[in-house]
Amino acid sequence: QVQLVESGGGLVQPGGPLRLSCAASGFTFSSYGMNWYRQAPGKERELVAGITSTGKNSKYADAVKGRFTISSDNAKNTVYLQMNVLKPEETAVYYCNTRIIFSAYWGQGTQVTVSS
Repeated sequence: QVQLVESGGGLVQPGGPLRLSCAASGFTFSSYGMNWYRQAPGKERELVAGITSTGKNSKYADAVKGRFTISSDNAKNTVYLQMNVLKPEETAVYYCNTRIIFSAYWGQGTQVTVSS
């Protein structure tokens, strides 16, 4: 079955970097695009970044453009989110996501806390 397992979250100071990873299994990773979402307390889940199956094209939420980079490694079935210059308001649970035909799959999430 499809499994997405996020890792790399933690506590980081404002302005600091953090890299998230999402290990995928149970499907042909190189055939599907991957996304990162986040959900802050009391807010709706929002799309942060997405990458196509080939890894050649990506998209970002306006709030993270220029600071976050999504990438993928098809040999490792893993998608990454490099986050730089983090802000306190970006404290949230970050989720990995993919859509296969008519179904959406989610990881369990990884907590990112930006605080001094």
